[in-house]
Amino acid sequence: MEKSESGSPIYRYTNEDKNEFKGAGGDSSMEEISDHIEAHIGEIHMVFHEIVSEQVHIDVHWVKPTKEHPFHTLITSGMSDKPMNTPEGVEGCDYAELSICLPEEWKISEEDFKDENNYWPIRFLKYLARFPHEYNTWLSYGHTIPNGNPPEAFAENTKLNTMILLPSILFGDKFPILELENKTITFYTLIPLYDEEVALKMAKGVDALFDGFDKFGLTDVLQINRPNTIVKKKFLGLF
Repeated sequence: MEKSESGSPIYRYTNEDKNEFKGAGGDSSMEEISDHIEAHIGEIHMVFHEIVSEQVHIDVHWVKPTKEHPFHTLITSGMSDKPMNTPEGVEGCDYAELSICLPEEWKISEEDFKDENNYWPIRFLKYLARFPHEYNTWLSYGHTIPNGNPPEAFAENTKLNTMILLPSILFGDKFPILELENKTITFYTLIPLYDEEVALKMAKGVDALFDGFDKFGLTDVLQINRPNTIVKKKFLGLF
């Protein structure tokens, strides 16, 4: 298996690897996930429902900005309807859901989503929620998924081009895990990265990113033009 410089496995997928189209199925936990969101984040303002679904039915729950959380929070349900295909020896990672946080001024409505500059975070949120079921694989802590091969910017208004899955740092230590009778669901937040940040992660592992994240005050909330946390000269000196 191909591995990065840090020793982590690298998985590559093409359309030929995709599972055949199947109607959405699985064991829905939408009600429990909704209760979990409202207990730890806030009132769900709206749920964006899918009209056509493959493998699993992905809905996106929208929590509007509040005084406590002055940003939009979008969280999936449906990814955890089916277990992921986790490698042998990996435990507790079979079920997951994803979230992304957008700044308060972000435009969110069905009409606004016709503009890709507004829609791309939701598009990628749904894409990744379905990804492990379409390709019979898994997603977990520290996994990075590029926007294409080679990676392209998510939209014309940003140079960010790759998502990394990390635990949320904004919702306390009780939100990331939902224990149900028949499964344990882990919630990950999506953080978009630049090329240099991805290169550092591949070379040194995910933990190598955190000093830069702390230095620049990077949180769950998306900033389309945020500073690159990798100083190029320093980065080149690591090799």
